[in-house]
Amino acid sequence: MLAEATHYIVLILNIFSVLILLVGAIKALFGFALNECKGNSQLDIAHKNNKIKIYLGSYILLSLEVLIASDIIETIMNPTLDDILVLAGIVVIRTTISYFLGKEIEAAEKE
Repeated sequence: MLAEATHYIVLILNIFSVLILLVGAIKALFGFALNECKGNSQLDIAHKNNKIKIYLGSYILLSLEVLIASDIIETIMNPTLDDILVLAGIVVIRTTISYFLGKEIEAAEKE
């Protein structure tokens, strides 16, 4: 019973993560399209595209954090050594991506 409930919780979190990513990508796509169609100067377009990149990056970071939470919950409920090692690898990879994406966003915000 608990394993089944955990499965659904993990599934819901994974779907939520994908939805976050899709919403961010769709908003960024519309922002980019509007920015390109306005006919502004190249410098203005580049500046606004940088803001769109920061905006999309924040959605990607949020999506990664939800996926990490999902993986942690799943591993807590099925604590085999293989699952723990896979979780450790996934968390390291996703945390590294999140860290460098966060650094890139900070650098872009300073421009």
